[in-house]
Amino acid sequence: MHQVIDGKKISEQIQSEIAAEVAVIKSSGGKVPHLAAVLVGNDGASETYVNGKVKACEKVGFKSSLHRMENSVSENDLLKKISDLNNDADIDGFIVQLPLPKHINVPKITEAVSPAKDVDGFHPVNTGRMLQNIPCYLPATPYGIMLLLERYKIETSGMHCVVLGRSNIVGLPVSVLLERNTYPGNCTVTVCHSKTKNIPEITQTADILITAIGKPEFVTADMVKNGAVVIDVGITRIKSSETKSGYRLIGDVKFDDVAPKCSYITPVPGGVGPMTITALLKNTLAASRKEIYK
Repeated sequence: MHQVIDGKKISEQIQSEIAAEVAVIKSSGGKVPHLAAVLVGNDGASETYVNGKVKACEKVGFKSSLHRMENSVSENDLLKKISDLNNDADIDGFIVQLPLPKHINVPKITEAVSPAKDVDGFHPVNTGRMLQNIPCYLPATPYGIMLLLERYKIETSGMHCVVLGRSNIVGLPVSVLLERNTYPGNCTVTVCHSKTKNIPEITQTADILITAIGKPEFVTADMVKNGAVVIDVGITRIKSSETKSGYRLIGDVKFDDVAPKCSYITPVPGGVGPMTITALLKNTLAASRKEIYK
């Protein structure tokens, strides 16, 4: 019998733990953690994500600020804004919401953020520290996945983990974290991507399958072995006559087919998604305490 991994419930648990820590900071007259976000343009999905982050900050007692910039903003003006946030002592961490307009060089922007305030975990310094297992800010979605595995006490040591997707945001970092000599970790990891041959044969050998390719319902029951743990990071909006909005969200996994074969599985929505913001809050709390960059 499969168990559905409830990301919403776990994220609420962790957020209430963070709120309790913030209450202690406030009562002792300490500095309240402050997370800032830079939002360029008015991309609908980005608006939704940033609003979710602002609400989560309010919920746990953080201070938050939103810095909006026009879609036509020059790269230099955006770099100046980042420099101002780097130098603002009240801001502990900040994110530059992706995607950015085509005329802006994303790696240049990523590198302009101070590693000590890079609570998204995208700066090459944080990535390098992650590779060497030195304390750093972990990218939020992979960190959220690790927190789910830990809270559900899912055995990872010696397991074969297959990751579908090799993005810098999810696939690559989660493969690194699962190989580490720690818990969760100590997996033997295989990363599959668009050039991989015989993907179904490889996924059938996975004790833990993590999908992050954004191909709706790509993973079917015949690709999953009995008793596997399936973590679905994919999220695609499709038209639906069954919902008020006219859309519904589905993952990379054909949930109803695959779930009966699993020991644990994440739903979409309500699985990995809520954990991403929670991981960002954990990074911001660590930043405010100067736990990583003293």
